Parts: sequence; C-alpha cells; structure tokens
Amino acid sequence: MTERVAGDDLGDVDGDLTLPPSREAGEGEVHVLGTAHVSQQSVEDVETTIAERKPDVVAVELDEGRYRQLKGEAPEDIDPGDMLRGNTVFQFLAYWMLSYVQTRLGKKLGVDPGADMMAAIDSAEEHGLGVALVDRDIQMTVQRFWARLSPLRKLSMLGTLTLAIGSPIAVGTGLGLAMGAFAGFAVAMVAASAFGFASADIVAALGPNVVALVGGLVAGAVGGAVLWSLFDGAFARVLDALPIPNTTYTRIAAGVGVGSVVGVAIAATGGLAVGPLSLTVDRLASIGGFVLQVGAGVAAGALAGVALGVLAGAVLAQFVADEEEDIEEIDIEELTEADVVTAMMEEFRRFAPGAAEALIDERDAFIAHRLVALREAGYSVVAVVGAGHREGIERYLDDPESLPPMESLVGEASGTGLTAYLYKALGYAMTVGFLVFFVLLALGGASNGFLLELFVAWFLVNGILAGGLAKLAGAHWPSALVGGGVAWLTSVNPLLAPGWFAGYVELRYVDVNVADIGRLNEILDDEEAPIADIFARMREVPLFRLILIAGLTNVGSMVASLVVFPAILPLLSAPIGGVDAIPGLLLDGARNGWDIVWRTLT
Repeated sequence: MTERVAGDDLGDVDGDLTLPPSREAGEGEVHVLGTAHVSQQSVEDVETTIAERKPDVVAVELDEGRYRQLKGEAPEDIDPGDMLRGNTVFQFLAYWMLSYVQTRLGKKLGVDPGADMMAAIDSAEEHGLGVALVDRDIQMTVQRFWARLSPLRKLSMLGTLTLAIGSPIAVGTGLGLAMGAFAGFAVAMVAASAFGFASADIVAALGPNVVALVGGLVAGAVGGAVLWSLFDGAFARVLDALPIPNTTYTRIAAGVGVGSVVGVAIAATGGLAVGPLSLTVDRLASIGGFVLQVGAGVAAGALAGVALGVLAGAVLAQFVADEEEDIEEIDIEELTEADVVTAMMEEFRRFAPGAAEALIDERDAFIAHRLVALREAGYSVVAVVGAGHREGIERYLDDPESLPPMESLVGEASGTGLTAYLYKALGYAMTVGFLVFFVLLALGGASNGFLLELFVAWFLVNGILAGGLAKLAGAHWPSALVGGGVAWLTSVNPLLAPGWFAGYVELRYVDVNVADIGRLNEILDDEEAPIADIFARMREVPLFRLILIAGLTNVGSMVASLVVFPAILPLLSAPIGGVDAIPGLLLDGARNGWDIVWRTLT
C-alpha cells in the first residue's frame, strides 16, 4: 500500500509512511532528478531511475491540489470567503497564465504537462513505494508570485492571456475599440467643457425640446431595463401570449422599448413631477445634452482606439510569429541540461526578480526543507522536480544550515511593504471621513431635499451601472443586486470594490475550481473558432464568468463616478446656484451637524 505524505505532515514522517525507513535516523539519502514537465524523455528517465534505485519514498514537486488533479479526482471548490481578499481573482488569472503557457508548450511538443510527475507516482505505486508531496500549496505560491509582480508585469501577463483568444490584429482591434471608447467617454466627461464642448452648448444649439426628447428616450430606456430586471416574469408571460420568441433578449428589448416610449412621451408632454425627483423638460434636456456629448466622445475615442489597436496588433503579430518559430526550434532534450535551464531561470529573473523569488527560490527552499526531513528520518528518496529547481535544492541539501526559516516561506505576501500600508491607511481614512461627513451633514439638516436627490442619484447611477454590467456578465440577480447595492459606498474607497461582493454572492450559485483552468486552456487551443465563439464558450466556464462578473461590476462603479460628478451634480445643483454652491452648502451642513454632536456630548 502506498501512503501519500502532504506538505504539512513531513515534519513527522515516521508516522505517515506505511513502510519504515530503510536506514537509521540521520543516514537517509536524497537523489534529485531534474525533469522537463513536457518531455517524453523525462518520463522515461523517471521510470528508469525509480526502477533502478528502488527508494523508500518518491518525492514529487506537487501539492495536494495538483496531485488530485493529476489523479483525476475532483478538485476542491473555491471558498466563497476568499473572494473578499481582493486579489483572489487576479491570482487565478496569474495561475491561468502559467498553466496556459505550460499547456501550450506541451501541445507543441506532443506531451501532456505533468507527465513526468504522473510517471513518478505511477512508478512508485507499481513498486509499492511511498509518495511524498513536497511542494508548497499552489494558491500560496501564486499569491506570493502575484504580490511581487510590478503593475507593468501584471499587465504583460494579462496581455499574454488576451492574445491567446485570437489573432493579434483581431484582439488589438477589439481592445482598441473598448479602451478607446472608455477613454473617449472619460475625456467627454472630464475635459469636454475645457474645449468649449459641453452639454449646455448642445442644448442651446439644438433647442431644449429636441434635446429633451433624446434625454427622455435614454432615461426611459434605462428605466425600462430596470423594470425588466424587476418584472422579468411578467414580460415572459406577456410574450408567451404573443407570436414572439420568449427569450432573455426579447424580454430585455420589450422592457427597453416600453421604457423608451414612455420616456419620449414624458418629454413631449412637458415632463413628469414626482416630488423632489421630478423629470422636467429642463432636466430631460440636460440628460439629452449629456448623452450627445458623451456619444460624440465615445465615437471619437472608439475610432482612434481601433486605429491604434490595428497598428499594435500588426506589430504584435510579428512577435507572435517569432515566438512560434522559437518554440518549434526547441530541442526538448536540452530542457533538462543545467546550463540551458540556468539561462532560462536567469532570463525570468531579469523579467520579474521578485516574482522569480516566489516562484523559484522560495519553492527550492520549501522543497529542500521537506527532503531534509525525510533524509533525517532515514528514508532513501528519489525527488522528481523540475530541472529549474534541481540546482537550488541540491545546494540546500549540501548545506541545510543555509535554509531560510520555514515561517518565511509560507503565508501571504503584501508585496510593497510601507507603500501597501500607506495605501490601506489612505483608503480607510477616506471611507471613515466620508461616512463621518455624511452623518454630520444629515444631522445638520443642510438642504434635505438636495441631499436626498444627491444620495438617490449617487446610489442609482452606481447601482444601475455596476449591477447592470454584472448581469450582462452572467451574474445571478442576487449577485448583481448586491454588487450594485454596495457600489455607491465602494466608489469612495479604493480598497473596496463591488466586484468582490458580487463574486462572493455568485459563488453561492456556481461551483468554481481549478479544473476550470483546464477547460479554458482547451477552448483557447481551438485556433479555428472565431473570437466571438471562443468568448461565448469561455463565458460558460464558471471561473471565467466569475472573473468577468467581478471585473465588469468594478468597471460599472468606476464609470458611475465619472457620470455622477461632472454630469449629475450640475443637473441637481442648478436650483441652489450651481456646482460652485455645493461645497459651501455641504460645509455649512457638516458644521451644523458637528455643533449638534458637540452640544450633545457637552
């Protein structure tokens, strides 16, 4: 019977192996066999070495999760609580990128990644030997790896995954369109007035009634989309009675269509008054002018983005072609040669020194700690590890005193030291300051009608954009509603993001695990499918959909901030004298609120 030893158990190996060590304590030995994870020759070397040496234990460069994957067992699902750690989604992206690169290389060379480790496990079981899992938990490694990557390197890694979806020109065009449209939107919101192009100018040029119709159309369409989300079942029953396909898209179209007609009717008949949140023609005209202004900015940005995207894609296409030639020229037998591997490792260190430490050096030490423990217990060990780890591990085995403390090799890394703490302190200070100011403002009773309108606008714009994009990404309604519901608060704290909360709730409805990465790699390997089909298939994979939900929810909240301050505030503040009057009004209200608190305390 073969007994597996997980990383945390190796400190007490005597009680964890079915067979006792063949030697006295302190007299064990370790033979390190360096392999290439995508080499058929390495598979044969593993089988031959184990058969010839017949060790007590075969140690493999795996943790429990990866071992279970190789054995075809179901991996553990993600703990929903992990989603609130903020960087979890990005760490999975990093893990996916590393996995994709290895899978792609293995496909080119005709060998499944991990075949060397599987051969070691199978050979150990065939000969009745123990199997020790001596690598650090992969999630911990990826967390520490990600924390030490610079922002530029993180973007580079994400770009590698993006280019896997399709040809560089097609991907560049798509990204250019999206980024250009967003840039155009931002410029239109923030800087348009500086160039003499603002919504007020549009209203004056076209006339308030014409522009009000545009505002009513847009406001009605948004309202219709909200109504559809609340009464989707009712729309479904209506469409069942009509000769119209009853699909999600037709129900959305029905909701938006009804809302648009109502919005235009309100604008055409002089507006609608509902307390302080009235939709007058002037306000609808402001909305319409804002929409036309943003539309012009988005269109211009999109055109510029597409042009730059096509150019960048053409340049990247040449690099990709060169990379493909480099892969074809790889001599797989050289991958296990020390000088070749050393050169590869040094190149990676130049690319990302801190990340190389987490991915290579720390794991060398971690694995060496486990192997030293086995050796000291008297076991004869064959350690099957990637060739890039062999030199570092053997150095530690020759000089165990040089091993860093195990405590320094585990746990989460913060990445940037004092900067990270200052960033967190600033985020918390902003949140606390905002909440205190808001409470004082409410206590002071400063223009309650204006305050109500401001809060409702802030809440609704954040909620609709963040929650709407979450739903567009495929979120269940509770997930979209939670993401939209907290977006107003998270928009004032850079440490919080509505996508975390939307993802947390979404994990209650879907099972996400590391096996999803394999499915994504298979989809990306389909070089014949169009980009739209690849994206649609990827969206069906729970992990990708979760990442998409978290990302788009955050984008929605970010866009909302650009909408509220330059567009909504001028609209709401017109009755009190414009935006310039807001700071004084808010400060007066906060001062009155503080006076109330001080009198109560004293």
